Amino acid sequence: MELREESAQQYPRQIDTTESRHNKSHTTPATVPEVKRSNSQWSGGYDLPWIQRAPQAPYFETEQGEDWTPIGQNDAITWPDFANLFRRKDLKQVEGHLAWLAEHQVTCLRFMLEYAQTEHRYFERPAGTFAPNMIRLWDDLFALCAKYGIRVLLTPFDTFWMWIRWKHHPYNRKNGGPCSRRSRWLLCPSTLNFIKGRLTYVTERWGGSGVIFAWDLWNEIHPAHANNSTEVFHDFVRELSHHLRSTEQRLYGRSHLQTVSLYGPVLDDHPQVADVIFRHPDLDFASTHFYDNTTINYPKNTVDSAIVAGRLVKEALEHLPDNRPFFDSEHGPIHLFKDKHVTLPESFDDEYFSHIQWAHLASGAAGGGMRWPNRHPHTLTHGMRRAQHSLARFSQLVRWSRFNRRNISDQVHVSTSGMAVFASADGAQAVVWLLRTDTLRKDGTLNPQAPPVPATIEIPAMEAGTYTVAAWDTREARLQMEWKVESKGASLIIELPAVRTDIALAIRREQK
Repeated sequence: MELREESAQQYPRQIDTTESRHNKSHTTPATVPEVKRSNSQWSGGYDLPWIQRAPQAPYFETEQGEDWTPIGQNDAITWPDFANLFRRKDLKQVEGHLAWLAEHQVTCLRFMLEYAQTEHRYFERPAGTFAPNMIRLWDDLFALCAKYGIRVLLTPFDTFWMWIRWKHHPYNRKNGGPCSRRSRWLLCPSTLNFIKGRLTYVTERWGGSGVIFAWDLWNEIHPAHANNSTEVFHDFVRELSHHLRSTEQRLYGRSHLQTVSLYGPVLDDHPQVADVIFRHPDLDFASTHFYDNTTINYPKNTVDSAIVAGRLVKEALEHLPDNRPFFDSEHGPIHLFKDKHVTLPESFDDEYFSHIQWAHLASGAAGGGMRWPNRHPHTLTHGMRRAQHSLARFSQLVRWSRFNRRNISDQVHVSTSGMAVFASADGAQAVVWLLRTDTLRKDGTLNPQAPPVPATIEIPAMEAGTYTVAAWDTREARLQMEWKVESKGASLIIELPAVRTDIALAIRREQK
C-alpha cells in the first residue's frame, strides 16, 4: 500500500492499546553471570556476551561460540508490561515480568527507543536534547534485561506514530526540529545529522553492552519517507550503518549487528527494495514484517497463516546472500485488530501464534518470528509464552551454528494426505514440522482429539550415515520419542507412527 503525504491513515501498520495488564506473581531465576563491561558510560552491574553471526551458518551465536536463537516479540515502553518503567513507577513489577520471560526462555525483545503515540515518551525534546526521564528508563531497562539474560533488538525511531502524529514530533521544523515534512525524513541532510546524533548518544551510553542484540536502523523503511521514492534507500542505510559502526568501533573495538526492517508487502509494488533489505553490503542480517491481507492480517483459521508464513520465509531466503540470517520481526492479526476492532479468542490466538512460529523456524528462519501483540490488552497471552518455551527447548536439539540450511519444504514427500510440510536441511541436519490440515473445526482450530495418523516422510539429499531423529510434541513441550535412522546417501526415510495435530522433528547426523 502506497503512503502519501496527505493521508496518515494509509500508513500500513498497526495501532496499539495501552491498557494495564493483570499483575503476575513471579519467581526469580538464577541471574546471568556478570561479564566484564566495556567503557560504556552506563553501568548496570550485569552484562551479557555480545551476539554475532555464526561464521559458517545463517544463524547467531554469542561471542563465546554458543548458539543463540532470537525468541521473543515486539514490546514497547508504553505497553502494560513495561509502562511502569517510566519515572520508576513500579520497577519491581517490570523485573518480575522479565524474570517470568526468562523462565519461559524468551531471549529477545524488539523495542523502539521512543514511542510517539503520546507526548511523554520522546527520546529528544526538543530535538537534540535527550530527555532525562527516558535516559533513566533505558538505564533501568538495560540493567534488568542484563540481569535476566534478555537482549534487545533496538530501533531508534517509532516511525508509525512519528508519521501519524508528525505535527507534534520534536523533529518537525514547526516544533524547532530539522525537518520540514515527514516525506523528507530520508532526504533532509539536517535530519540525517540529528539521527546520527541520536545514534551516537545511545551507543556512547549503552553500546558497550551485550544487551543490545542488534540495531534495526530504521523501522519499516518506506517510499513515503523519501517523497515516494526508493532511490535514496541504499545511501541512507549506508550513512547510518557506517556512522554507527565506526562509532562503536572507536569506542569498543567492535560493533553490534545491524538490520533494517521492511513492511513486507512493500516488495509487491517496489521489488527493487529487496536489494537493500536482503543484500545491502553493510547489513548483517535481514528482517521483514509478515503481513498478508487474507491470512496473517485477518486469520480465519490457524492453518492458512502458517502456510503463508512458511512461503514468505522461503521467498526471503531466495533473496539472501549465503550465510546471512533472516527472521520476521513483526507479524500478527493487524487488520482484524486495528480496523475491525476484534481481539481473537485466546484459544484460537494461542494456536495461530504457535503455528506461525513453528512454520517460521522449520522453514529456515532464525527463531519463531516476533509477534506484534494486536490484542486487548496489548500483551502476549500465557499460552503464547508456553509456545515460546516449547520452541526454545526444541531449539536446543539443533546445532544452529553448523546448520547451513536451505528451504526444502517443496521437496519433502509425505505419504499421508492432509499434512502441510515445513522443512529446511543442509545434508547433515534437518528441521521438519508437519501440520495437519484435515482436522479443522468450525472455530478454525485443529481438533486435538482427532484420531492420530501414521506418516512416512522422505527427505532428499541427506548424507550417508546414522541419524538421530527427535520427535517433539509442540503442545506439551516435550520430547515425544527419539530413535536412529540410517541413510545410504540419498533420501532419508522416517516413519512416524502417529501425528494428531502437528509434530516437529530435529534430525542430526551422528559424528563419525
